[in-house]
Amino acid sequence: MEQLTVRGFEPQLAKILKRISHEEQVSLNQAALRLMRKGAGLQAKQENNIGNQLDEFIGSWSDKEAEAFNEQADQLRTIDKEMWK
Repeated sequence: MEQLTVRGFEPQLAKILKRISHEEQVSLNQAALRLMRKGAGLQAKQENNIGNQLDEFIGSWSDKEAEAFNEQADQLRTIDKEMWK
């Protein structure tokens, strides 16, 4: 992998990089690379989210399924005091 040092960032560009870094929860380096790839007309680099790629095999729930489960599980949190006398 090549390494490059870039100097002379204008304050406006630095501010944009920091905003992108914060919004996308990536490092400043990753934000800069994304902008450079976009400016060069290259496709965005594929994220390596193995967990997401395996969702269909490991039994991940959708938000709707998780909500339905939690609603049913809430009934189990109620203690029947008569049962414990």
